[in-house]
Amino acid sequence: MIRGYSDHAANERTFLAWVRTGIAVIAFGFVIEKFNLFVLTMASASSLDAGHRLQLERVSGPLGRYDGLALVLVGLALIVTAAVRFVRTGWRLDDQETHPAGSLRAELILSAALALFVAGISAYLVLS
Repeated sequence: MIRGYSDHAANERTFLAWVRTGIAVIAFGFVIEKFNLFVLTMASASSLDAGHRLQLERVSGPLGRYDGLALVLVGLALIVTAAVRFVRTGWRLDDQETHPAGSLRAELILSAALALFVAGISAYLVLS
């Protein structure tokens, strides 16, 4: 039996939850990229009048070109951060010394960046 098995299992569950979140963010980034491609294709269609074409081009404007890529990068950063914390916490669980609780700076920064990014996209779509 592994010494401190419940602690190691909790560490693994936390790691897997962060990985699932990262994969979901990456998938959402791909969905946004595909949607932007669809909007650009619709804007370039010759059957649309100038008003509809301008409206579609405004939705896929400068923010529309990089928002999906940014979400993919944030998702990758979440997964890398989760892996680093998983390994570090596993080492600390096996160590005999008492360690202070680790800081949550990386998770808080990534979560705040994701929340601000989603808020920015939402505001952009509402105002355009």
